[in-house]
Amino acid sequence: MLQSPPVPRPPEKPRWTGQPIVLVGLMGAGKSTVGRRLAARLGLAFVDADHEIEHAAGMTISDIFAKFGEAHFRDGERRVIQRLIDGRAKVIATGGGAFVNDETRALILSDALAIWLDAPVEVLVDRVGRRDTRPLLRGRDPAQVLRDLAAVRNPLYAQAHLRVASGNAPHDITVRAIMKAIGK
Repeated sequence: MLQSPPVPRPPEKPRWTGQPIVLVGLMGAGKSTVGRRLAARLGLAFVDADHEIEHAAGMTISDIFAKFGEAHFRDGERRVIQRLIDGRAKVIATGGGAFVNDETRALILSDALAIWLDAPVEVLVDRVGRRDTRPLLRGRDPAQVLRDLAAVRNPLYAQAHLRVASGNAPHDITVRAIMKAIGK
């Protein structure tokens, strides 16, 4: 008698179990703004990894890039994120390139709940155009830079435990989507 093969079960949706929540995604996706609001909703501390890097280095990210280069910055970024992921529940916003680093990505995936805030390039261009503090955009066409970054980084961001759309809507909608995705 022939038996039909077992129907594969879809993978279980990750649930938040109190580990640090790490927001990843391209610049302008809303990681800091959404992160602050998510932390408030969950009653947790919020940490912006970029601010922690600046504090540890005693200089701005733009100055670190200009003086030491991106490789030096990424190494410091990895060390700061490693320190922040200490097992205690909190919400951490990372810089857009943090999850691209193999070691940083492996650490986040093993010791935290990674959530990719995925936004269309058009939304990102509008958001990043409000400030001139992004070293990767200086003197370049933001739309082209973001399209190029998305082509390289989105497949890596897709490895995050959860993906939440971050569109042209109030950030509280994104926060509610994250709350639903983590079972809260």
